[in-house]
Amino acid sequence: MKPSLASVESGSARKTLTQVVVDGRSLVIPGAYDAFSAKLVEQAGFNAVYVGSYATAAAGYAMPDVGSPTLDQLVEHAGKVASAVSVPVIADAEGGFFEPGNMWRTVREFEKAGVAAIHIEDHAGGKHTNLPQRLIPLDSMLAKLRAALDARSSADFIVMARTDAIWATQDEEEAMRRVKAFADIGIEYIFANGATPDRLREIRKVVPAKYVTINLPSVRDRAEWDGAADIVLDYGFCLQAVARCLTSALSIYRTTSRSDATDALLEPADQFEARLGYDTFTARSNRYA
Repeated sequence: MKPSLASVESGSARKTLTQVVVDGRSLVIPGAYDAFSAKLVEQAGFNAVYVGSYATAAAGYAMPDVGSPTLDQLVEHAGKVASAVSVPVIADAEGGFFEPGNMWRTVREFEKAGVAAIHIEDHAGGKHTNLPQRLIPLDSMLAKLRAALDARSSADFIVMARTDAIWATQDEEEAMRRVKAFADIGIEYIFANGATPDRLREIRKVVPAKYVTINLPSVRDRAEWDGAADIVLDYGFCLQAVARCLTSALSIYRTTSRSDATDALLEPADQFEARLGYDTFTARSNRYA
């Protein structure tokens, strides 16, 4: 039976993350920054969407990613992304926001928002700055993760454990200690942030698991991640692309009154509107006319 129009629009046909992860080949995902950019990612043929705190803070509030967005703000933004696409959405849950006794709220809110997975990190603050970089104690991190796993209403909802030991403190020994501990409590997807493809291959030989990472500027060919990472998050891609392109377009618009100077930079209105479902609205309206 084909899904009804209503079921597709509500996201009930959405796949789980495990359905789109292929062994031996990296699922590289350009990070979206809002619902429309997520739709463009899906329409470009990508099998999943990522929305992180970096993009949420910038696109939603024009703020830096330094921990200021609240749980409710991240959930609301991720929910808008999830409602716009039918592919799985991975969302950023920062450090979980709560101590173990209240981790159920973090998990349940993201589950209700319709995302397929969240990652919870051990970074204690100061990301993307020159401030001192710290990690939360491992025992505190493990307690949060256990609580998050227990709080899920569905086993299809993935809780990823992220360690920033390599990225933030350049401590590979501590990263390995944490990766082992995450696997020992049943974490299936481990986010070894900052690991190079070669280093990640070594880690997974010691601790078999599904591995997640961010794309590194030093990796000039994303195919290098094959066999190293199962999921690669290019978290700033869409945000940085639109910042450069829109800045250029606005500069041209500001300096000339001629429309032909900017026409080539604009998607025609009919193509743009086709992305958003105007035809679906028309068909639905005619059905009940």
